[in-house]
Amino acid sequence: MDKSWMHSDRRSKAYEFGVEAFLNFAVENLLTTTHIRCPCVKCVNLKLFGVGIIRDHVYFNGIDQSYKNWTFHGEPWEATTNASRNVEEDDGHSRYSFVSEEIDMDDNDFGDFGSDPYEFANVIGDGDQPVYPGCRKYTKLSALVKLYNLKAKHGMSDVCFTELLILQGDLLPEGNTIPTSMYEAKKTLCALGLSYEKMHACPNDCILYRKEYEDSTNCPTCGISRWKEGKDSILKEGVPAKVVWYFPPIPRFKRMFQSHETAKSLTWHSARKSIDGQMSHPADSPSWKLLDDKWPEFGNEPRNLRLALSSDGFNPHSSLSSRYSCWPVILVTYNLPPWLCMKRKFMMLTLLISGPKQPGNDIDVYLEPLIDDLKSLWVRIRGVYDAHNGEYFTLRAALMWTINDFPAYGNLSGCVVKGYKACPICGDDTPSHRLKNGHKICYIWHRKWLPINHPYRRQRAAFNGKPKYGIPPEPLTGEEVLHMVENGDRVCWKKKSIFFDLEYWKYLPVRHALDVMHIEKNVCDSIIGTLLEIPGKNKDGIAARLDLLNMGVKTDLQPKYGERRTRLPLRLGICQEQRRERFVILSMV
Repeated sequence: MDKSWMHSDRRSKAYEFGVEAFLNFAVENLLTTTHIRCPCVKCVNLKLFGVGIIRDHVYFNGIDQSYKNWTFHGEPWEATTNASRNVEEDDGHSRYSFVSEEIDMDDNDFGDFGSDPYEFANVIGDGDQPVYPGCRKYTKLSALVKLYNLKAKHGMSDVCFTELLILQGDLLPEGNTIPTSMYEAKKTLCALGLSYEKMHACPNDCILYRKEYEDSTNCPTCGISRWKEGKDSILKEGVPAKVVWYFPPIPRFKRMFQSHETAKSLTWHSARKSIDGQMSHPADSPSWKLLDDKWPEFGNEPRNLRLALSSDGFNPHSSLSSRYSCWPVILVTYNLPPWLCMKRKFMMLTLLISGPKQPGNDIDVYLEPLIDDLKSLWVRIRGVYDAHNGEYFTLRAALMWTINDFPAYGNLSGCVVKGYKACPICGDDTPSHRLKNGHKICYIWHRKWLPINHPYRRQRAAFNGKPKYGIPPEPLTGEEVLHMVENGDRVCWKKKSIFFDLEYWKYLPVRHALDVMHIEKNVCDSIIGTLLEIPGKNKDGIAARLDLLNMGVKTDLQPKYGERRTRLPLRLGICQEQRRERFVILSMV
C-alpha cells in the first residue's frame, strides 16, 4: 500500500485520500469501527477511539510518520522493506537495550510480544514513560527490569518484592509509575514474552494435572492428594504439593525468525561446506544426513530446525548437598553457527522440574508437554515470519539427540546403567565382575574395543592375567531397542522411553550422547588422585589390593600385615623422592 501520503501536506488531496484509505484498511482488517488505535502524533497508538475521532485527530494533529508498519491496524509484523526494517538495527542501539543488558536477552526476544498487538503498544508506552515526572534517566520499564533483576539475583520472595515496590513508590515524587505489587509487575514483564505455564504434579511423579486430569484433586495412580500438607497435617487446598514450570518453545522459535540477523544465522549451515572431510559441526553427522535423506521435504528447507536436549540435576540453594535436586531441561538449536549455538541467549530453557527429590525414571511424565510440542513441530507450524527473506513459511523441527551424564542417560533412554548389565552396547552379554572387598562391580573386558592387532590385547600381567581377542558387539539400532521394550525383553531396559513417541526417533543412528566434561573430569580426578595419593581421592587402598590378589593380578602388591600397621608395597618401585618430583612436575603443568 502507498504510504507516501503520510509525508504530504495535511491540506492536500493526497493526504485526504490517504487518510480514508488507511481507515478503510483498518476497518477491513480489524472488523471494528469503535476500538481502533489512533496513530496521530499525540496518541501514538496508545488510545482507542472510533473512526470519526481518529479521522479528526489525524487531520488536526497529523499522523505519526515513524509508524511505517501498520501492525496495530492489520498489517503483518515487519512486512516493510529491508531498508525501513534495518533503520533501527543500523543504529547499533535498540530502544530496549537496557532490557537486554539486564537479563541477557537477544534482539530477537523483542520481535514478538504475544498474539495481542495492544499488549505491545502498552510495552512501547512503558518504555517511553518516565518513572516520575521530569526523570530523564529511567523509564517505567527500565526501572522495573532493574528491580526485577535484583529480585532474581538476591532471591527475594514475592512478598518482599511487593513491599520493596511500595517503598519505592513512597520514596519517589508524586505521579510516579512504579507498580504497587508483584502481580502488576508480572503483567508488564509478561508482555516481553517471559510467560510460562505452571503445572501441578503428583508428589510421587505419577502424573501431571493436565488434559483429562486437570480438575482432579487426587492422583489416579497412587491416590495421594494434589494439595500440599501443612505442619498440622491439614491439606492446604489450592497450594500444590509439587510444581513444574513449562516454557513453550514454539513462540520463541517464531521470535528467533523475526530478528533479521538471527534468521540469517539460522540458515548458516546450508552455505557451509566441510573442507577436510572431518565432522566439525552436527551438520556433518550421520543423524543430520539421515533426516535429509529419509525425509527430503524436511531436508530441502534449510530453515527447519535441528535440536538437542540436555538435562541434569542441581541444587539451587548454592550447596553441594544432594538433599534437594532441581532439574532444568534445555534445548539447543544446531542450525546456528558454533560461535552462537552454545551461547546463553540461545540455550532455551523449556522445563524446570522442582525438587526436593530427582524425578529419576519418571522424568517422562514431566517431558509430556515438551514432547507434544515437538510432535507439532515435526508436523508443521504455519505462518512463521522470516525477517531475513521477508516472507512467511512453514516451520518444522526435529530432535536429534540428548546430551547427559551417564545416570541421566539411563533416566531418559530407559537403559540400565547400574549393576551387572550396565553396558548399553554389550547389554545382556556385559562382562562384569563384583569386587569382594571393594563391594563394587567392575567391567574388565574393555580391551575388545581396541584395534584387532593392538599389543594390549595380548598382554596378561598388566590386566587380569588373560588375553582378549574377538570383536566388539554392534550397538543396537533404535528399531531393535523399540522392539525389545515393546515385547517385554527388558533385561537391560527399565522402560520404553517417551522419545519413541516421536515418529523419527527410532530411525536415528545416535539418540543419546554422553557429556564429555563429566567423563573427563571424573576419570582425570581418579587417575591424578591415585598417582599422587591425594587423601580422599586415592583409589589405591587395602580393599583394591585384596581384590587384585583375589583376581590373581599383581600378587606382589598384596598388603603386608605387621604387628601394628598394614603396609602397602609401592607401585612400580616408586620411592618418596620420585613421588615428590612427580607432584612438582604435575603442579607446574
